[in-house]
Amino acid sequence: MMFAHGFGCDQNMWRFITPAFETDYKIVAFDYVGAGGSDLSAYRRERYSTLSGYARDVLDIIEALDLHDLVFVGHSVSGMIGLLAAIEQPQRFAKMIMVGPSPCYINDGDYVGGFGHGDIEELLKMMEKNYMGWSNSLAPVIMKNPDRPELAQELEASFCSTDPVIAQQFARATFLSDNRSDLQSMKIPALILQCAEDLIAPAEVGTYLHTRLPNSSLVQMKATGHCPHMSHPEETIALMRRYLDG
Repeated sequence: MMFAHGFGCDQNMWRFITPAFETDYKIVAFDYVGAGGSDLSAYRRERYSTLSGYARDVLDIIEALDLHDLVFVGHSVSGMIGLLAAIEQPQRFAKMIMVGPSPCYINDGDYVGGFGHGDIEELLKMMEKNYMGWSNSLAPVIMKNPDRPELAQELEASFCSTDPVIAQQFARATFLSDNRSDLQSMKIPALILQCAEDLIAPAEVGTYLHTRLPNSSLVQMKATGHCPHMSHPEETIALMRRYLDG
């Protein structure tokens, strides 16, 4: 079982989830280049200008460890990174679990992604001008659960510990991505965990994914915000187990 973190996070964010599966699965967690304890010297701007570069990293790990029958658990943008990897090497994957995924963050005609194009450009400009201020203002909005401020504080600290130049480029690759045309090519069974009150991936996105991803299941969580593996780990574990055991 491979756990892939979202933008601005690192593998430590999965610490409330992984112990529940250690008995039944070999656990593989990692940091994308620029996050956590990764080797910053390995960063190549051209490679990571799109999500395909991150998908290649996932496949590199899978090949190095010779993983098969893999359950891939991806938070946020890692849902689409995992999808790209599974399209390229489907024989390695057994199931996908996508936590708060989105194939496109920008509204487009009838498609509701959650943001206007101008909103995304403003977000990226703010990151470039004042990355620390951006982290401070956005973390509580993404996390929700204001009654537990320590969660937003951890997310903000994670944002701030990420190399700012790499973070800005990862943000551009993430928020300007559009993987809607790739969905029909992914044949691996997938669980979509859709949170309530999710700024990054609104409910319409989960429905869109479910209707266009073959062999997918959609569950609307009680959890609020964008990081249920941190804010509501018990519900997340229970839904994962129900899907994997079903």
